Amino acid sequence: MTVRLEPGTAAPDFSLLDQDGDTVRLADLHGEKVVLYFYPAAMTPGCTTQACDFRDSISSLQGAGYRVIGVSRDEPAKLREFRERDGLTFTLLSDPDHSAHLAYGAWGEKMNYGKVVEGVLRSTFVIDEDGTIALAQYNVKATGHVARLRKQLGIDA
Repeated sequence: MTVRLEPGTAAPDFSLLDQDGDTVRLADLHGEKVVLYFYPAAMTPGCTTQACDFRDSISSLQGAGYRVIGVSRDEPAKLREFRERDGLTFTLLSDPDHSAHLAYGAWGEKMNYGKVVEGVLRSTFVIDEDGTIALAQYNVKATGHVARLRKQLGIDA
């Protein structure tokens, strides 16, 4: 059974390497608002669309006090390549054993081309300054997701 986080619960802590090989811990981000999103794989069409949407919205998100962080199972070198290739200006984290995915409920069964498979559930979490889940969204669509998220957060483009 996959865990599903609800608003008001404590965000699970993690310690993951970023695209540069530096360790990022959620506990170190205490006092910041964080948009944490889980995506299947760097440089794939849907994930590129979603990442570029976050890139294109980064000014409005940062202006509202949010730090954007993407998480995938990709190794740091691939994340660095993704970041450079698409001009991404936010942190990408590597979770090769999908432990953070599991803690956030972003790993489980899904339909893929008509078959049930186990894998990444494209998910987004808004974490408040106290480390509490303010918003949890599972099985989001890559296209248009960031615009919907900004609207929910009351952030203009």
